[in-house]
Amino acid sequence: MIKRRIWIKYLFLSILGLSTVESKAFLSPVYATNKKLQKHNQAQLLIQRGKKYLDEGRAAEALQDWESATKLYRQIHYEEGVTGSLINQNLALQALGLNRRACSTLLQALKLNADADICAIPSEQSTESTTKLLTAAIEQQKLMPLNLLAWHNLGDVLRTIGKLDESKIVLEKIFFTARQVSSTDTSGVMLSLGNTEQAIYQQARNKYYEVEEPTFKKEIVILIQQEALKSIDIYQQVQNTPRIPQMTQLLAQLHQLSLLLDFEKWLIAESRAGNTKLANTHTKITQQIQPCVNLVLKNSSAFSQLSASHSVYTKLNFALNLNQLPGNQLHLVALEYAESALQTAKSTNNERLKSYSFGALGRLKAGQSEKYFTEASSLAQSIHAWDIAYQWQQELGNLYKKQGKFKQALEAYSAAINNLSKLRDSLLASNADLQFSFSEKVEPVYRDYMRLLLASPNPNLEQVIQTNERLQIAELENYLKCGKLDLVALNELQNLPSAPAVIHIVDLGSRIEILVQSPDKSLHHHSVDSKTVKEHIENLLKNLQDKKLVNTDESVLLQPSQALYSLLIVPIKKYLPLSGTLVFTLDKSFQSLPMALLHDGKDYLFQNYSIAVTLGSRVRQPKALSKEQFKVLIAALSKVSPSFNDPNAPKDLKALPGVEQEVADIKKQTTFSTTLLNENFTSPRLEKELSTVNFPIVHLTTHAQFSSDPHRTVILAYEKAINVLKFDRLLRNKTQADVDGIELLVLSACQTAKGNKRSTLGIAGVAAQAGARSTLATLWLVDTDSTTQLMSEFYKELRKGVPKAEALRQAQLSLLSNPDYTHPYYWAAFVLVGSWL
Repeated sequence: MIKRRIWIKYLFLSILGLSTVESKAFLSPVYATNKKLQKHNQAQLLIQRGKKYLDEGRAAEALQDWESATKLYRQIHYEEGVTGSLINQNLALQALGLNRRACSTLLQALKLNADADICAIPSEQSTESTTKLLTAAIEQQKLMPLNLLAWHNLGDVLRTIGKLDESKIVLEKIFFTARQVSSTDTSGVMLSLGNTEQAIYQQARNKYYEVEEPTFKKEIVILIQQEALKSIDIYQQVQNTPRIPQMTQLLAQLHQLSLLLDFEKWLIAESRAGNTKLANTHTKITQQIQPCVNLVLKNSSAFSQLSASHSVYTKLNFALNLNQLPGNQLHLVALEYAESALQTAKSTNNERLKSYSFGALGRLKAGQSEKYFTEASSLAQSIHAWDIAYQWQQELGNLYKKQGKFKQALEAYSAAINNLSKLRDSLLASNADLQFSFSEKVEPVYRDYMRLLLASPNPNLEQVIQTNERLQIAELENYLKCGKLDLVALNELQNLPSAPAVIHIVDLGSRIEILVQSPDKSLHHHSVDSKTVKEHIENLLKNLQDKKLVNTDESVLLQPSQALYSLLIVPIKKYLPLSGTLVFTLDKSFQSLPMALLHDGKDYLFQNYSIAVTLGSRVRQPKALSKEQFKVLIAALSKVSPSFNDPNAPKDLKALPGVEQEVADIKKQTTFSTTLLNENFTSPRLEKELSTVNFPIVHLTTHAQFSSDPHRTVILAYEKAINVLKFDRLLRNKTQADVDGIELLVLSACQTAKGNKRSTLGIAGVAAQAGARSTLATLWLVDTDSTTQLMSEFYKELRKGVPKAEALRQAQLSLLSNPDYTHPYYWAAFVLVGSWL
């Protein structure tokens, strides 16, 4: 289905932002000179023509006219004209997908500081500071109608760039202000507020599919219900507003219908998953759907009031919503609306609108799907609209696969993946419209393609590996909500002293695929049934993430460890060297599994191999530490601090005894070090030290948690918990000043949130934000005395010039040889992510 956010942003394009400027047709005495009058009239003509262009879907031409109008208004010092034309520019920019630029344009209209990062994407600026700034600005300004209009537009555009809390604050404040003026119609602002609540619902719903931990998931289930019901209530209030414009009423009805259908779908899925508490809510939601459809059909004359582009988007979404409902009559009505949308799109000569229309008809007309999807894809490709091209190519891939046309299916999936890569590389990736529900919309394209590749009698293993690599990196970028990460594929690495064996473990649902690249670059493949593998993983992770792990009999861990070794390693053993380095690229089901723990019946895997893990087989170019690089910034927390009370911090934290000893031992191994202990370990102080001194090694001994939810992947400084999305702000000056960034990031005293199978995603996320070449972290909170010994041995080995993965192996072996620390609890938690050198 066309994403709702894509058409939400078009709701007020011509009815807002244009009428205010156009109503200023008369001239006050200040514009009485002929020259000023001439420029004013010229600007008015540009405003009118720009409106016509935008209505026709020609946003670039509309923008050009409105930029010219702005210049003319500035020349004659007509401030209202400048403000109004800037609002119009924002509308054209949104239509072009340039939402951050649209946001900055509105800041000009409101005379706000463009350098205040209000328009920064969410991970670049704290929500708290931005909302305070916006609240103060609204309270300080005299909110005249034109200003209210600009704020309204800003509330909408903040939603489109994903700043939902800020959007909600702005819309709530101006709604309250507008209500004080009796003649002001507030239904449009209320509708926008409902759209923002709906976007918060959608964000929570997307997170529901990506977060694994049961405790966190329960909280999201509650949030989804709250936001859905809140949004539905607002849409109902809009419709009940006295003297509401017919078009606003129609848009509220359409939004409500989309939300009801989506919420119902989620409720059904949650009920099937065993949640019996939602039956009443499900019944109430289902009962509202048909009456909502009837209201839209009754109010259908309002479609004619929409501009051409709005009409296309709203009709297509209504058609696709109708198609979800049973009944041949509704399907026929859906086809009528889709056909009408296509005719309107053709009249605009807008390729994007036509592509959407053909694609929607492909979904509605099963017998003619191939024809429509092909046309939709061709149109999208012709205008480089990667965000819609991939959707139609995915549809074609699914269609060809069902028809048994595997060659065509492979070509379609490959094209879809290439367009997803282009999309993620582009500036559009910072738009909330394009922040995918990863597990629902993006991931299936990659996995379907890999399944099809492996179904061949002679599968192209290199292509499978590359596809898996792209999937894992896309997942990491989605997790961090960032653009393209600067990482290198393992098979593209240069000047390595020796090549490691690389083992890719890929979860394709019913099968687990193991692909091996031997040191001689030859590729090999083995496939196993996933059910047995996942049973052993569940069993092992359940024990490893138990707080009583240290008291668990080693034999309880050995049974699944040996079973997994037999299933995953034995079939590929002949392709591996007898010793050396193994680099694992682990899919989502395996990322909390310490591969060192796999056991062949005699030895653990790490007793014969040094081991590193990468995400998507991509790393920063591996590079060994030189003796000159043993400059370490050590930050440590040994006692209870205010950050322990952070809502995203792990529960029931205790002080970390023995931290001072660990710090002292590390300092002995360095050529230079700076220590931030307890009260001195604050985020501002950490940032200051990193920006003033080049520290190739950063060692943090503090509580930290890895989660499938980036907001709960946190590192505790003294004063607060820093989540992974904000971690890069502490290190940005460091990575900008030093091209090599951080060579080694050590995170001691970390733990994985219970139920999380994707610890490596969190560790890799922290590493990516830090710009770290290698990261050593723990999967669970380990005994402090044994950790002190392991860290001491690790740094001793590094000082000898031993590669990082081998240094970790030697440190783990030192614990295994100590009678007090032979249990896996003490040594198996440590994992090296990234470069092994």
